[in-house]
Amino acid sequence: MDSHISLGNALGNVGIGLLILFAILIVGYYVFSLLTRYNDNQEIARGNEAAGIYMGAKLLGLCIIVGMVSYSSHSWLDMLAWSAVGIVVLCLVYVIFDLVTPRTKVCEEIAKGNVALAQLLRSIIVGVSFVVGTFLM
Repeated sequence: MDSHISLGNALGNVGIGLLILFAILIVGYYVFSLLTRYNDNQEIARGNEAAGIYMGAKLLGLCIIVGMVSYSSHSWLDMLAWSAVGIVVLCLVYVIFDLVTPRTKVCEEIAKGNVALAQLLRSIIVGVSFVVGTFLM
């Protein structure tokens, strides 16, 4: 009988965790979209691969951070707080990259469909997310 309770608790935790994750991803998508000078939804809808890769990388990075935080924490509030930190960190990656590459304006290049830049940014975002996530474990 105890195994049913444990399974039920585990399933409940998975359900709550998924709801929180989806909320975090929606907030992250919105915040990330505020930083870009193009309309993410329109660019992705029209088939701009670079925009899709770039937004997907930011959301994947956020999932990595949330996953690592949830692995090391047993508090939903900690997960939310560190996810907010993750959103800020990933926004900073964009701002810093844009500052240190003055000849390459990220928003302009992504809007033009520069897949090479999107791939580079994806690697940086995923790498930074793993590093930040391990700091939080």
